[in-house]
Amino acid sequence: MLPSQLKPEHFNGYPPLARKLAVEKLPVLQTLPLSFLPSLLREVIEYDYKFPAERLALERELANLASLSTEQRGEWFSELAQIKLAAALERFDWVNQPAQFVEQLSSHLWTTHQQDAFRKAATDYFDRLARAIPAVQPEIPRVGIAIVGQGVSTSEYPLFRKLRPHGAFYTKVDPKNGLEVLLAFAAQRAKAHPAPYAHWYIDGGRNVPHDAALTSVSYAALEPARNLLLAKVQKHSASPGMGPENLRTAMAALQPSDLQLDKIADPVLSRFELKVLTEGSGTQIFSTTFAQWAAREALRRAQPLTLVVRFAPRQRQRPMNEMLAVTKESLGDDPAGSLVDADMGAYYNWLNQQRLSGAAQSSFIAWFEDHQTAIAIGPAVPRGTVSTSVADMRKLIEWTV
Repeated sequence: MLPSQLKPEHFNGYPPLARKLAVEKLPVLQTLPLSFLPSLLREVIEYDYKFPAERLALERELANLASLSTEQRGEWFSELAQIKLAAALERFDWVNQPAQFVEQLSSHLWTTHQQDAFRKAATDYFDRLARAIPAVQPEIPRVGIAIVGQGVSTSEYPLFRKLRPHGAFYTKVDPKNGLEVLLAFAAQRAKAHPAPYAHWYIDGGRNVPHDAALTSVSYAALEPARNLLLAKVQKHSASPGMGPENLRTAMAALQPSDLQLDKIADPVLSRFELKVLTEGSGTQIFSTTFAQWAAREALRRAQPLTLVVRFAPRQRQRPMNEMLAVTKESLGDDPAGSLVDADMGAYYNWLNQQRLSGAAQSSFIAWFEDHQTAIAIGPAVPRGTVSTSVADMRKLIEWTV
């Protein structure tokens, strides 16, 4: 089937809101080339489980496509329309399985030496889209907070080296009640500027008490889901002829119910947790990787106004078969190695925050938990400086945000 043959009933298998959106935009969907449309439908079919920022971006993209004249649309998609597709791809059920179609398309592009042409065409499209749809500015400046080093009593590791050129490095921060103060600050922002999924608390270990106004995800709370997933990975790996690509396809097909995540009252959040566990490499076995990947995806997808990420000790490096084993036996934690991981994770969190709109006005704090070391980055913070001023966490927030 070709896009021009699409009818409303072809979307009967979509979730309710996604089906409504697809039918409303059917006239424009019928005009798009097959090399592009399934990529768009991959986003549409997930509409019911997307965060508000993602829904808005998709709605604005579809509205922009609908506003283009026939000539303009032809110009936008001229390069993509020239991509030659195999008949098997046209026969594929790309309406109901757009993600699987995109995987097969990628393989087809490589084998037919069209990957470079497709990449250029896709880049040109998204460049046009970015020019046509200005980024939405945040209601208030974004604030990111990274808490590293849980469980580390002493360390000679030079923390925050990559962040220091961008802000002020503090060496005499009073750590008393630091975690509670940071979470209370995040909750205060959430109550002053309430919006769904706009204020987050992600913990690489076990959540500490916090205000319900914060969207919360933790590594410890997902232990049952992680164990179910690891059991599926082990079973898959033991099957003859089942390689990494097949495993990736199998994991992509999992639903929240497969990992008992459907018991979570919030279907949007349960789908987010599913994707963190099934799409992130190492999120199932390393708490530091989980915290970093969950933060990355929250920033990319939800575009929060406030994000607190607390890293916890991960398990020690072991042979892969031991780390993948579902067992009650502790493999032992590595606080020192986890501190190094978290330090880099904090840097990545700041980089990902800088990719969002309003980056010039945003602020970022990284703190060595229960210690006097912290880094603060913000519009009013002098760059590349070191401060020996004594300050508690409230004062540090006041100086930064």
